[in-house]
Amino acid sequence: MNKTTYNIDKMDCLSEEQIVRLKLEGLHNIKALNFEIPQRKLYVLHEGDAKAITAAIDSLHLNSSLVKTQQVDAEQTSSFSNEAGQQRKLLWQVLAINFFFFLIEMISGFISGSMGLVADSLDMLADSMVYGLALFVVGKPMYQKRNIAKISGYLQLLLASIGIIEVVRKFLGFEETPNFKTMIIISILALIGNAFTLYLLQRSNNKEAHIKASTICTSTDVVTNAGVILAGILVYFTASNLPDLIIGSIVFVLVGIASYRILHL
Repeated sequence: MNKTTYNIDKMDCLSEEQIVRLKLEGLHNIKALNFEIPQRKLYVLHEGDAKAITAAIDSLHLNSSLVKTQQVDAEQTSSFSNEAGQQRKLLWQVLAINFFFFLIEMISGFISGSMGLVADSLDMLADSMVYGLALFVVGKPMYQKRNIAKISGYLQLLLASIGIIEVVRKFLGFEETPNFKTMIIISILALIGNAFTLYLLQRSNNKEAHIKASTICTSTDVVTNAGVILAGILVYFTASNLPDLIIGSIVFVLVGIASYRILHL
């Protein structure tokens, strides 16, 4: 049995982990996968050579590189497989929190007229889709996994495109400024939700690497939340909807990039 180590520079969140898992599902010589997201590393336990595995990972364009391939004995193989299996816990909790705040931010965004909140809600939805996909496809055939992934990718792309169109419409239409109070309050609640996610992960028996990976993901969401809060403050001081449209556009583009990755699995 062989173990091949990869560096994947752009794998900084659980979303990228699930994308890599889906890409490698059809390769029958793979026995187990072990992700260390904080170190951007992937360990693959497999039979035979790693050419097909390397080609599949490289096709995701995540700045990947093969570090080394080494032989492992039966004891190391068993330990590796057990460790990999423990990395897929807590998906239900993370999914529930992300989907809840997707609904809250989406509704609040439309009521307040804030594109920043709407965009942030789509970021939450994108995460929810990834976690939901990981739960739903367990034990299903490969073609079903890819079909479900494609559907989620197209939906994300559609929502991001509608968001960009709405931003352009608002920018050209000189509409009223959004409700900055709602923007700030809801974003603060989303921050609290992210903190609660970390609490759930830290009180679990999950592996340290998984907790660190979740911390990285949540830190990214916190930056987005902070961006919406800043946009709300700027809306108040400038009496303009431009800060809200700018932060909304940035997040819509990020969601679009995530959907592009899924569609090219």
